[in-house]
Amino acid sequence: MEQRKLAAILAADVVGFSRLSSTDEDRTLARLRTLRSDLIDPTISVHSGRVVKRTGDGALVEFRSVVDAVRCAIEIQSSMQERNAGVPADLRIEFRMGVHLGDVVVESDGDLMGDGVNIAARLEGIAAPGAICLSEDAYRQVRSRLDLTVDDLGQVQLKNIPEAINVYALQISKTGSPDLAGPIASTTSERSSIAVLPFANMTGDENEEHFVDGVVEDTITALARYPDVAVIARNSTFAYKGRSVDVREVARELGVSYVLEGSARRVGDRIRITGQLVDAATGTHLWADRFDGSLEDAFEAQDQFVARIVGAVEPTLRGAEIERARQKPEGALTFHGIDSM
Repeated sequence: MEQRKLAAILAADVVGFSRLSSTDEDRTLARLRTLRSDLIDPTISVHSGRVVKRTGDGALVEFRSVVDAVRCAIEIQSSMQERNAGVPADLRIEFRMGVHLGDVVVESDGDLMGDGVNIAARLEGIAAPGAICLSEDAYRQVRSRLDLTVDDLGQVQLKNIPEAINVYALQISKTGSPDLAGPIASTTSERSSIAVLPFANMTGDENEEHFVDGVVEDTITALARYPDVAVIARNSTFAYKGRSVDVREVARELGVSYVLEGSARRVGDRIRITGQLVDAATGTHLWADRFDGSLEDAFEAQDQFVARIVGAVEPTLRGAEIERARQKPEGALTFHGIDSM
């Protein structure tokens, strides 16, 4: 006997993925993998979503409620606007999304089928780049909570859907991150975004490579514990290991505002770790320091270095974000309200 249930479904894909791939397939796939590991999958997880299936450049995700689905969609689209800032239009990765609340059939392997899924997919297909289309059933669940402009597209005949449905389009504001009223977890776009690059091993000893990498990995882990800090995953930043890089270019590729870089030198059983926190927008150093320690107990030395680095970097990030907020034009955080009746 088939199992049916009511579910909030989010469908998403990349606009013009074939064109991007034909231009530079390797780079496009690498950027998409980075987005999945550093933005999309963590955001889905935060909002209690379940990835039902991936469809190449897209995904189908199930949520416990429409509110969770729309919050997730807004957070991803808002963050993508920041990541695409300064990127040429023909090279941008942009998503279009559709959200629907409907009846679905649950397959034995956890896959979902039925009109609930089909309508979400069709809504995604008519959404503009960077926008989110909601069915009337989905919109009804969140209309009193929305704090951004919504376009009523009226009755739309979706492909292979027998009856026309009323569709609403959420166009994410370019002047700030739209939100849903009520308590919401900090979104990626409201957090400090940082990439911790592999530290240069200048000890002259390849055996110290694991020690230096361990300091970086533990620093990434420690910073990620702060709810107001979005940290790029290790597998993305370590792709730059051993390469001479331009910090601004790295920040643009990874979509972050700050980059932490450093190096290690050794004399006898003593090692010195240096670190620099760079504002990617200006290229200026917000913080720089050096720390000395003994290698007699490598794990203890790693813990000490990480504690001192994170203890200095985290408050510096917080201060920098406060300063950024102060410098925003007046009204930059004001969004358009809508009449929900």
